[in-house]
Amino acid sequence: MIQIKDVMTPNFKWMAPDAPVAEVAQQMRDMDCGFMPLAENDKMVGMITDRDITVRAVAQGMDMQNTPARDIMTPKTYYCFDDQDVEEVCNNMGEIQVRRMPVVNRDKRLVGIVSMGDLAQVASRPNVGQTQQQITAQLQEKQKKAA
Repeated sequence: MIQIKDVMTPNFKWMAPDAPVAEVAQQMRDMDCGFMPLAENDKMVGMITDRDITVRAVAQGMDMQNTPARDIMTPKTYYCFDDQDVEEVCNNMGEIQVRRMPVVNRDKRLVGIVSMGDLAQVASRPNVGQTQQQITAQLQEKQKKAA
């Protein structure tokens, strides 16, 4: 059994929820990623995405220099454990339709991040393909509704 800790990106950067949104956005730009875990004392308290910044801050006219990330973060986030089986996590990611997921240890301390790309290296091809189809189906449905 291959575990998530064997394929995840360890020591992924996280920021404090009290950091200004502008600072979080700059870090995301510098890291070339669309999300940032928010944690206090290594324990994840939420997640902020590029979409959160656009919809909850920019579109609302918030002062991004003085608005803490906590005000626009998504507090309920999905995560997986570092000792979980990659096939199980791949299935879960398809069901909840996410492309990346924070990884925590059993003390719920943030230890890394895992992406579909990481899982594609080691999970069974049918499982990865099905997960990708589930995620893509959701995106296509949203696009149809928007049109």
